[in-house]
Amino acid sequence: MEDNLMENNLTTNNANYNTLPGQERYVAPLDDTPLQEVDSVDESAPATSMWADAWRSLRRNPLFIVSAVLIIAIIFVALFPGVLTKHNPNYCVLENSLEPASAAHPFGFDMQGCDIYARVVYGTRTSLSVGLLATALVVLVGSLIGALAGFFGGWVDAVLSRITDIFLALPMLLGAIVVLQMFRTSKSIWKIVFVMVLFGWVGVARIARSAVMESKNLEFNTASTALGSTPMRNLFRHIIPNSLAPIIVVGTTSLGSYIVLEATLSFLGIGLPTTTVSWGVDISTARNVLTTNPEVLFYPSIALAITVLAFIMMGDAVKDALDPKSRKA
Repeated sequence: MEDNLMENNLTTNNANYNTLPGQERYVAPLDDTPLQEVDSVDESAPATSMWADAWRSLRRNPLFIVSAVLIIAIIFVALFPGVLTKHNPNYCVLENSLEPASAAHPFGFDMQGCDIYARVVYGTRTSLSVGLLATALVVLVGSLIGALAGFFGGWVDAVLSRITDIFLALPMLLGAIVVLQMFRTSKSIWKIVFVMVLFGWVGVARIARSAVMESKNLEFNTASTALGSTPMRNLFRHIIPNSLAPIIVVGTTSLGSYIVLEATLSFLGIGLPTTTVSWGVDISTARNVLTTNPEVLFYPSIALAITVLAFIMMGDAVKDALDPKSRKA
């Protein structure tokens, strides 16, 4: 009876269409177009979010697993260097200058008679600390400036954008060399970090500005304003948290660049003091014996390359997880 009723409805609907004289409208039989049941929505299933989907994607990404293992190992070396070596990296004996590797000293000695293995292990803490501090402050300063410019717009956006353009026109390495030459008498980790933040916040600010301009026009901001929330509360409680995805991607990718920049400045002799145990300092001192003892330069360079590669792979994995276009591709 139900089938006859549906056929009559189809026939009635067909008669309502305007047809040309002599034209017959084809109506498919009901058996050829069966109705499919739609699965009901499971209301008990937990709600998903962008961060949950990103974590689910990261756990299945081999690139993330490999980079995470490397980064955990690097952090362990930086926090507990005494577990891997009992030698003092600053204890140098000229009689051991350029001595080959042995069981007690697997990497041998450098030109000053220092244990290379101990210096590579303890140098992890310095290089990683500079990279992490610089990245954290760059993300903080750049996100704040970019968020203010994108949220308020108008003359605020115009002034901050012009300041950003000025710093964007300055090459980071050249600007760092000029600033460090001005304060060459004082060398410390904080001075290196300050220079990196001074010239590195620009890229994060541009990304944060674009993300905030997109988020402030969404419905949740309008609803929050309608409920009586102030603009600054909307900015820091709703808009910035919803704009963090591209900022995190840029920060993760840039961390390796700041580690390389520290090594470059130390290699040029204007970075950390020579008394500091750092990969950049060791690479700088090893260039004098590169032709006769290349292993002195090889070990700190390999440690630097592995660390930078690990953070670059982590940045690529995070980008694929947080970028919907990359995830869809």
